Amino acid sequence: MLLDAAVDGFLDHLERERGYSANTVRGYRGDLRSLLEHCALQGVRDAAELDTDTLREWLYRSADAGLGKATIARRSAAARGLGRWIAAQGGADAASRLRTPKRDRHLPRVLSRQAMDAVLAGLVEAAADGDPVALRDVAVVELLYASALRVSELVGLDVDDVDLERLTVRVTGKGSKERVVPFGRPALDAVLDWMRTGRPHLADASKPHPALFLGARGGRLGQRRVHELVTGLLEATPGSGPHGPHTLRHTAATHLLDGGADLRAVQEMLGHASLGTTQIYTHVSLERLAEAYRTAHPRA
Repeated sequence: MLLDAAVDGFLDHLERERGYSANTVRGYRGDLRSLLEHCALQGVRDAAELDTDTLREWLYRSADAGLGKATIARRSAAARGLGRWIAAQGGADAASRLRTPKRDRHLPRVLSRQAMDAVLAGLVEAAADGDPVALRDVAVVELLYASALRVSELVGLDVDDVDLERLTVRVTGKGSKERVVPFGRPALDAVLDWMRTGRPHLADASKPHPALFLGARGGRLGQRRVHELVTGLLEATPGSGPHGPHTLRHTAATHLLDGGADLRAVQEMLGHASLGTTQIYTHVSLERLAEAYRTAHPRA
């Protein structure tokens, strides 16, 4: 089997049979294209010719090019997945002995409650004249923060996924796993304002669309527009660190733990497969506590 055909088959397997998200498949595709380029330079074109040394050399060159540990770890995971798939087709698994480097653990950026309130207040003020896009933006940010959603989960919501009586939203997360997540009254008010006042102005009456959030042309709101919205808001907010929508997810999780929420309940809400992934937010809470102590206690 040609190596490029093996890569295509593996990616198709991830998408159709394993239910990987489009973002994950896109990341693996980029990584494995890099591997194919490296193999072509080494004269390796058939899957049977792929060996562990070729893979290690590819990872070494990736690290030497300045790629971070997280990227190298993802590339290693992509290679190991490809190796297992090739083995399942009757070939040899050249990646079985690859080791994944440990990722650097950096504490995520988290907004204070006051900063989050200020962001939301600014959005509400901008929507005071009833502009449909502004009403949508309020609902988008309120729901991102209220339910700690990923951007892909937010834009994938349909109107029928929102239970306005129970104040919950049905989310399809990574691996096509569904979960039901709660939200609060401010998010409910924002979503109702959007659905009643803003959404009808963007919707095409002749072609009803099931998406909860619509773009300017009446189709499903795209992830890029949400990134642009949140990045603009956070760039104007005091504090250092990333400006993307994931910061709102980090902020929501940390505020939940600060407020006394159970760690496993937060894990369930975030849709984390491993409790260890959620535990990063306990470190954030402890850092915030330590900083408050150093600032406020006279004997600190």
